[in-house]
Amino acid sequence: MQFSQIFDGVYKIGNRLATRNLVKDNRVYDEELVMHEGEQYRLWNPYRSKLAAAILNGLKELQIRKGSKVLYLGAATGTTSSHVSDIVGEKGIVYCIEISERSMRDLLKACESRENMLPMLQDARNTEAYSSDTGVCDALYQDIAAPDQADILVRNAALLKPKGYAYVAIKSQSIDVVKEPGRVFSEFLEEVSSAFDVVEKIDIAPYSKMHLFVVLRKK
Repeated sequence: MQFSQIFDGVYKIGNRLATRNLVKDNRVYDEELVMHEGEQYRLWNPYRSKLAAAILNGLKELQIRKGSKVLYLGAATGTTSSHVSDIVGEKGIVYCIEISERSMRDLLKACESRENMLPMLQDARNTEAYSSDTGVCDALYQDIAAPDQADILVRNAALLKPKGYAYVAIKSQSIDVVKEPGRVFSEFLEEVSSAFDVVEKIDIAPYSKMHLFVVLRKK
C-alpha cells in the first residue's frame, strides 16, 4: 500500500488521509485504524472533517505541527480536534472551546484518553473566560455555526501569536441563508481584514457544500 507524508503528522495511505494515532486502539468517531510499519494510524474522513477536506482539495500551508499550541473554536464532539491532537503530539496541546453542553458530553469522552486535548465549555465570544488558561497560541482553528463568525474570529485574534495562522471554515448558511454564498464569503473576509491577511481560499466541495475554507495570517 502506498504511504506518503503530506504535512508534519499528516499522511496518505493509498488515496486516504490519516494521522498517526496518539493513543493506540483509540477511536473517536468509528474511524478505521490501520497499521503501517509497526505504527497505528487513524483514517481521516473528509466528509466528517473540513480540515481533512481542505487538505485533500489542495491546502498548501499547515502550520499546525508537532508541539503546536492550538486554540480550537467550535470543537463539537471532537472529530477534527482529535486528529489535530494526533498531529501536535504529546508535547502539543489543543484547547477545545465548545458552547454546546450536548456536544461537550461527547467531547469529554474524546478527551478522556487524550491528555493533550483540554475541553472548555465556553462561548468563543467571551475570550476573557478562557484567555488566562490558553495564553497565546501558535495556531487557531475555527468551525462555528453562527452568524457572527467573523466577529468571533477577530475577538480571538488576540490569543494568536503575531504572524500566526488561522484556519477557518466559513459556513455561509449559518451567516445568511438569503445571500449568495460567494457574497457571504467576501463580506466575511472584509470583516476580518483588519486583523488578518488571506493566505489561501479552498473550496471544500464535494465534502462540504456552501462552505469556504480559508487560511489567514495574523497581521
